[in-house]
Amino acid sequence: MALKVSLKPGEKFVVNGAVIVNGDRRSVLIIQNTVTLLREKDILTEEEVTTPARRIYFPIMLMYLDEENIETYKQEFLEKMTDFLAVIQDPEAILQCVSVSNDVMNGNYYRAMNICKKLISFEEERLEHVP
Repeated sequence: MALKVSLKPGEKFVVNGAVIVNGDRRSVLIIQNTVTLLREKDILTEEEVTTPARRIYFPIMLMYLDEENIETYKQEFLEKMTDFLAVIQDPEAILQCVSVSNDVMNGNYYRAMNICKKLISFEEERLEHVP
């Protein structure tokens, strides 16, 4: 089944490791085969990795993009997830952590990233109330 991607003007995305920038108009790409694709909104740069949940997301993103170094990123993920689980007590967040971990261990990195975004939102909500 083909993947249809609608792009905004100037939107960046990564396809199999290549960074591509859309032109000055909206466009639609139809991808006919299996690729590793991330849109700009799903990409974190090292400078944006500033919170514990983002430190979990980042190695998952790298596992998705860079198959050659999965074991290195997986070890980093395990360390960051262990640290995060040691300090949270919210049952829903813990279930999300378990779900993310299961997806990572089963190689479902894109799905793990999507669930991890919920952890980032959870964290942002909590940090809003910190003076």
